[in-house]
Amino acid sequence: MEQKNKFDKSYFIGILLLGAIMLWYANMNKPKTTPKETKEETTEEVSSKISKNKTSTDDITKYLSDSLLQIHLKNKLGAFATSEIKGKDGLTVVENDLIKLTVSNKGGQITEAILKKYKTHDSLPLYLIKDKNASFNINFGTTDSRILDTKNLFFEPELIKNEGKTTLSMKLKVSETKFLEYRYEIKPNDYLISFSIRSQGLNDVINSSQEINLNWNLKAFRNEKSLKTENMYSTYYYKSDGKVDYLSPKDEEIISDLNWVAFKQHFFSSILMTDTPFNSAKLTSIDIDTKQENIAFAKAYELKTPLKLNNGELSYNMKWFYGPTDYNLLKTYKNTDLSEITDLGWGIFGWLNEWVFYPVFNTLKGFIGSLGIIIILMTIVVRIIMSPVLYKSYISSAKMKIIRPEMEEINKKYPGKENAMKRQQETMAIQSKAGVNPLSGCIPALLQIPVFFALFKFFPTNIDFRQKSFLWADDLSSYDSVFKLPFNIPFYGDHVSLFPILASVAIFFYMKMNQSQQANMQAPPQEGMPDMSKMMKYMIYLSPLMMLVFFNSYASGLSLYYFISNLLTIAIMFIIKEYVIDEKKIHAQIEENKKKPVKKSKFRARLDEAMKQAQEQQRKNK
Repeated sequence: MEQKNKFDKSYFIGILLLGAIMLWYANMNKPKTTPKETKEETTEEVSSKISKNKTSTDDITKYLSDSLLQIHLKNKLGAFATSEIKGKDGLTVVENDLIKLTVSNKGGQITEAILKKYKTHDSLPLYLIKDKNASFNINFGTTDSRILDTKNLFFEPELIKNEGKTTLSMKLKVSETKFLEYRYEIKPNDYLISFSIRSQGLNDVINSSQEINLNWNLKAFRNEKSLKTENMYSTYYYKSDGKVDYLSPKDEEIISDLNWVAFKQHFFSSILMTDTPFNSAKLTSIDIDTKQENIAFAKAYELKTPLKLNNGELSYNMKWFYGPTDYNLLKTYKNTDLSEITDLGWGIFGWLNEWVFYPVFNTLKGFIGSLGIIIILMTIVVRIIMSPVLYKSYISSAKMKIIRPEMEEINKKYPGKENAMKRQQETMAIQSKAGVNPLSGCIPALLQIPVFFALFKFFPTNIDFRQKSFLWADDLSSYDSVFKLPFNIPFYGDHVSLFPILASVAIFFYMKMNQSQQANMQAPPQEGMPDMSKMMKYMIYLSPLMMLVFFNSYASGLSLYYFISNLLTIAIMFIIKEYVIDEKKIHAQIEENKKKPVKKSKFRARLDEAMKQAQEQQRKNK
């Protein structure tokens, strides 16, 4: 007999109770989450949470979290995972009376560099490094096919103080016997910091077949009142193959045999030197837009260079310099040529600054406190040295004034373009008999050109003038604004400086006074030749105007120099003209010279011969 399937109520109730118990058990042992935490967490997410908070109330969870962290870091960093697991964020300070450096455990690099004896133009502490404006990194490959950057890894600090110097050892450890070390050594009263990079036991960790690159970059903070001037004197200097050179703005170059690089930001510099020259170094200089207002940086620099292994290890002895671009200071670092980054000028201009103006300035600075008074005294010294040349110029001017009637007679005697050669020949004969050199009036102007350009470099780059006041000027290395304009005038600026105005007025009166002298020095206007007297009249007004516009945003110390210089020149010219030169004696001397036979130089003989040949050729062409 067939048995029918019968619904068993007891069996069904038992199944429901068992399912309810299983659901209750699962719910009680499930991790507590917020409604949003419904997706499954990845190993990376767990590792991230653990790295933020390694402490847990649940011992089992803590154990599992550390395990996940180690697995994650081992996969990511290989042999250097231990340094990350044990590494801690932290800062170490090394300092002396001049500089304070803050070195971070992460990357082992300098994260702050402050110069204690200097302030910014708005009286704030002067930082060369701060708020991640600089980065120092070594990029390398490992034997287990990883590419790592030291700036992302944790170093272990050890501070050692011994015999007045402080040494900071930063080690990126694989183990106690295997590590990469940065070593900083700072001495009292010195901006120069010894720095070394060396590895130990990493010959089986670092992949020698891959390029190891050192990368150092810095965005130079704006520290001065005039961003335009600061940017103009902020330059990337370097020494390669024993010679110092610089990058042009917005430039990039590959340099071999590199001894040092200097990230110069007008009055302050960040410099890296190496005992082992870098090869194939890539140098980059980036300009900042000076038209932007309230911009924080003046320029950006970068160095990227490969490092070489020695027997499978890194070993470089270097030096850092974070300090003022002070010619007198940098000159004390022998055999480095660091003083060349102060930019004294090239050729004779640099020679004048190095051997004349700096020695005179340093001597005066030794017993005079006011930098403005020193500028005035330097001006007096220069004017006294130039006064004999000025005197000779006036003598020649007086002689030309006396023989001018004779030269006018020659113009009347030989009129027309066809007699131009004859007029010139006769004029030169009269000048030769009178003992007059028509070029002597140009000599003072020519001699002042190298002085002008030498001082043009001296005042804006000499850090001794920085933030030193004189009269109404609060900073002799920058412009002396006495009035702020509500608008900007092209080429002039948005302010009014007083020293350039005074210098322009002095130049105007000097040019007016000099006009009569130059008129005497010039021969009477000849047919077909430009009238130099008209050009002089234009210059009387053009020169002061150029001074007024160009120097309005320039160093007030330079404007002060030219103001005093022109005042002294006017005074010397007046004294020579009124009390020194006796025209009667000069006239008598000229008459005596006319009686003497004229001795022609070889040059004058060749010149006369050339003029005769030109005259003969002119006659043949008629």
